[in-house]
Amino acid sequence: MAIHYECRHCRTPLGTISSLHGIPENRLGLHFLTLEERSDIIAYNPQGDMVVKLVCDYCSEAALRHPELLLVSSPLQ
Repeated sequence: MAIHYECRHCRTPLGTISSLHGIPENRLGLHFLTLEERSDIIAYNPQGDMVVKLVCDYCSEAALRHPELLLVSSPLQ
């Protein structure tokens, strides 16, 4: 199983951890998430890999400059 990190807005791949053997979840920081946050941030692809949805620097900067973009469901695709 791998973990893929991608931007929740533009879907840009941000990184991948290809092997989780021997890496406990608390080292990844995912144990700090509430159940609601987990369901919003973490998904699984058809191959069974975990997909963690974050915000890339580009989309973060765009949202800071134009906060009205956050009112649209898919502002930066």
